[in-house]
Amino acid sequence: MRTFDYTITDTIGMHARPAGEFVKLAKSLTCDVSISCGTNTADAKKLFAVMGLGISYQSNVTLAVTGANADEEVKILEDFFKSTL
Repeated sequence: MRTFDYTITDTIGMHARPAGEFVKLAKSLTCDVSISCGTNTADAKKLFAVMGLGISYQSNVTLAVTGANADEEVKILEDFFKSTL
């Protein structure tokens, strides 16, 4: 398992558009991906679960990637967060 921590820098937070793009990206990966914010965790491949986390500006999130390609796929997700959120 590989993890990645990130602080949301987008002043709007993770609203519908970037959340949808994130879920679409997560679904395209072969590994299992979860996202945590505070004490709550969601399956990153389910839009309503991700939106239910209520990720806002300056929220700290942790992504956990589990699977055979975790090293490569955590980098893909890290790049997405840095460029989008």
